[in-house]
Amino acid sequence: MLPLGAASAGQTGGPESSGGVSGGGTSAAGAPAAGTTVAGVPAAGTRVAGAPVVSAPAVPTPAAVLSAPEAAVAGRERLRSLGIGEATAVRCGPELSAPDGVEAQTCVLTRGGESWARTYYRNTSGDAVDALLSLMGPGGRTVLTRCAAGGGDEPATCETPRLRTRGAPGAFTAVAEFAGRGDAAPLMLRAGSNFPG
Repeated sequence: MLPLGAASAGQTGGPESSGGVSGGGTSAAGAPAAGTTVAGVPAAGTRVAGAPVVSAPAVPTPAAVLSAPEAAVAGRERLRSLGIGEATAVRCGPELSAPDGVEAQTCVLTRGGESWARTYYRNTSGDAVDALLSLMGPGGRTVLTRCAAGGGDEPATCETPRLRTRGAPGAFTAVAEFAGRGDAAPLMLRAGSNFPG
């Protein structure tokens, strides 16, 4: 349910290095070495501890190696280009669902000295419901946000305003409560950031 799967593990695409060998190595005479690559890794088609070694696709390498400061700048730019900017710490409770048709997962997010709550939900009940999202911090500080969850079966989010983080970010918790409309409507689902999975 969380749309937080965008991560970059390095450069993709781009020119391959002419110095790397990805299949098998060569001997001094230019012939393939038996059983190993240049880096001493077993070659495809050989066996290690009785198991066959299969080839993996070659991984492109950057044409030039960046210095540490250049790599740091490139990394920040990559994060900005993904719309991430500063790193965001995210603590989420489990994805929960109610028999009445509401699914939710509630998280506490912290970035740049601020913390806020977000719940990811989907209302499959067919009826509009109310969501009350609470962010609770140290010293009794609490922020409440009410969101109307339409009955359209589309994934959506509800988010509180941000609070200045004082103390450890782990001291913040969040709870989302979903109930039908009206004063007498029963509670359909409660999802928290620190509920056991």
